[in-house]
Amino acid sequence: MPEYRNPAPTVDIIIELQGGIVLIDRKNEPQGWALPGGFVDYGESLEDAARREAHEETSLKIRLKAQMHAYSDPGRDPRRHTLSVVFVAEADGAPEAGDDAKGAGVFTERNLPDTIVFDHRQIIMDYFEWKREGWKVFDY
Repeated sequence: MPEYRNPAPTVDIIIELQGGIVLIDRKNEPQGWALPGGFVDYGESLEDAARREAHEETSLKIRLKAQMHAYSDPGRDPRRHTLSVVFVAEADGAPEAGDDAKGAGVFTERNLPDTIVFDHRQIIMDYFEWKREGWKVFDY
């Protein structure tokens, strides 16, 4: 029987909070700031994975608002080939680091951290453009 290699499905969540978005400071490699998110468990929907990962990493209970875009560049994650569905959500409260996060904070387009890992800087820039201009047609 042939062996198939497939990308791993992941979710990333842009959590709108206090006029900015929530980022986590990762404990594990690659270290740096990232959107909350992670791998989808077997038998789990994308939406449930987004809610679970957001809560595990930020302690926030989120309300999903939209599915923004899917990102699938084979080099987006240095550990392995992943594809991510990005959700936009909202929450109340203050983020608290949990799971594989050593810190969490709220950032605006003007005060993003210097070290943002994976392709998350591009995702964040796409999000801010999407917020300013409405539905974005992505160039493929």
